[in-house]
Amino acid sequence: MADVTNSPWIMHYDGSSCNGCDIEVLACLTPLYDVERFGIINTGNPKHADILLITGSINSQNVSVVKQIYNQMTEPKVVCAIGICACNGGVFKDCYNILGGVDKAIPVDIYVPGCAARPQAIIDGVVKSLALLKEKSEKLQANKKSVWEADKVE
Repeated sequence: MADVTNSPWIMHYDGSSCNGCDIEVLACLTPLYDVERFGIINTGNPKHADILLITGSINSQNVSVVKQIYNQMTEPKVVCAIGICACNGGVFKDCYNILGGVDKAIPVDIYVPGCAARPQAIIDGVVKSLALLKEKSEKLQANKKSVWEADKVE
């Protein structure tokens, strides 16, 4: 039973984009691509989410929302920037209110470039996020175990 894990939950947030990448994220949920075959569950609540998929760039109005969503997620968590706008601001990076990519607001673990990012690339980013989430989870468990053992010795 030690190998039993929970299904990872994914939350999608659209920053300021043209919605091209959002459509491709939704395409990943269709039977054609079926990202859910990897055991993920889509959620709208950051407190339940393990992986945050963000499309679009960060602007002066959504930076606080993105930070709030990130802070509401529990550890371990993974952030995946989908599309060139989320990676570095894309075609909108020179606009007056665009701060840049998602990494201007929160730490990003996985970058999936493209305009719009292809569903295959998004699924590849999700699979890499799953592997990273497992790695972070194991590190967190090891840290908890070492703290528990240190308390037990004292």
